[in-house]
This record gives sequence, C-alpha cells and structure tokens, in this order.
Amino acid sequence: MEMKTKVLANDGEQHLLISRVFDLPLELLFKAYAEPDLVSQWMGTVVKKMDNRVHGSFEFETTDPKGNKMQFHGTIHTWVPDRQIVRTFEFVGMPFGVQLEQLDFSALPDGRSSLRIQSVFQSVAQRDQQLKLPFAFGLSMAHNRLEQILQPK
Repeated sequence: MEMKTKVLANDGEQHLLISRVFDLPLELLFKAYAEPDLVSQWMGTVVKKMDNRVHGSFEFETTDPKGNKMQFHGTIHTWVPDRQIVRTFEFVGMPFGVQLEQLDFSALPDGRSSLRIQSVFQSVAQRDQQLKLPFAFGLSMAHNRLEQILQPK
C-alpha cells in the first residue's frame, strides 16, 4: 500500500519534513487539528487538554493494546486558523526530546488541501531514534482516518 503521507528525513539533518495532500477543503483539514473530538477520533487518543491559542497548550494520552499509557503534550506558539500552527511536541518518557513543529495548511484547487509539517528535533540522534519506530506508517494511517472521518457522506 502506498503511503499518502510523505516523510522526508535527510541524512545528518535534525528535522523531518512531512507532507500530505488531502481530498478535503482547507477548513475541514484545519478543523481536524483544532477540534478535540476530531483529534481524538483520527489520532486514536484521549484529548485531556486543548487550548488552541497563542501560549495555549495541549495534552493527549494514548493506551496501547497492552494497557501502557503514553502521554504527549506541548505549548502552542502560533495559531492562525486555516493557515498555521507552531507548537512544541513532547512524547513523555521517550528519548526524542522536545520537538518544534510548524504545521502549514494550504488550499488547493478542486476542494483539496495540503499539510506541510516541519518537525525539528534537538539533535540528529533524537530524530533518528524516532525514525526507528513505525512513525511514518502510523502517521499515514492516522491521516487516512482523518480523511475518512471528514469525507462528506
């Protein structure tokens, strides 16, 4: 199966570039990142907190099939509806450190939209550590769910 979400990780660089074109209008794509109920559905996580504003923050918690809890949280630095989110992102208890993420949303012709994410790690080693996980596959599957959930019926 071809992964629609593309992850570019150049050797020796401490960031990832993630991109995806969605068969959704821009407003719906942004809404999927802004509304706690939608985030919970497509990410498969519990949204414990989501304060979408400059200097706001978020907290997510996921339970794996073995019952282990994983927590994610961060602070929002830029919030421009239908355009951009800049935030920190930390996977608590994992060796990836705190990442700085810039999410850029764009409208495309024919009611489609695109998402481009730059995720900057504290070091190349931390970025490479995350790439050892099935990160790209998991993100692509989550984005597939996002698109399915928001498709007009």
